[in-house]
Amino acid sequence: MNATPADQLLLLDLVRLDAQARGAEAAMRNPAQAKRVQELLARRQELSVELTGLLGTRDDIQAELGRIASDVTVVDARAARDAERLAATSSPKDAQGLEHEIASLARRKSELEDAQLAAMERLEAAEAAVAAQQALIAEVNAEGGRLSADGKAAVAEAQARRDAATRDRAAIAARVPGDLLARYESLAERTPGAGLLSRRTCGGCNMELSGTDLKAIAQAAADEVVTCPQCGCILVRTDESGL
Repeated sequence: MNATPADQLLLLDLVRLDAQARGAEAAMRNPAQAKRVQELLARRQELSVELTGLLGTRDDIQAELGRIASDVTVVDARAARDAERLAATSSPKDAQGLEHEIASLARRKSELEDAQLAAMERLEAAEAAVAAQQALIAEVNAEGGRLSADGKAAVAEAQARRDAATRDRAAIAARVPGDLLARYESLAERTPGAGLLSRRTCGGCNMELSGTDLKAIAQAAADEVVTCPQCGCILVRTDESGL
């Protein structure tokens, strides 16, 4: 195959633009923020499970306080009833029994108040733990929100780069002869497609060519399309090729 050196040189623009498009596609599929966002999602799940446990503990203490308060109400009601009966009775035996029961109710109320105080202290600690866990989740959510926004912006920027590279590539490809373009695109499926031969080295695979290969390439006509014996891409020759 033959093509003018100028047409062959256009292939290097295609290589550059194809690389830009691939890089942009990769950035769109996997923005730099994606890994950290996934880590934060997993961390939020862990924290949420822990929060569920802390909320359960807090709710249990609140329920316990409710039961204690109900028991205190019952004790107060019974003590008040016994006090009224004691004031109204004239029987020493009944009075003695009521006084004993009132004393027992007083001890029971004291026990309930101690339990209530201890539960309130535990509730305070439980509520602090819940608040701290919610703060951690809020921090994770905030970081995740920032990274997600940054990721969307990065994807949009990568898409713009890809679109620009695709647009520029189409303009360059329109200037490349059809048979040369077809050859390049066929080779690009399994090789770099084309590479500049510079200082005896293939720009596609970065391998230095042997003296024998260089001699054969040097003997080829300027418009002959030659390929790298190492990677198979089209070798674009210029004054930098060292031939």
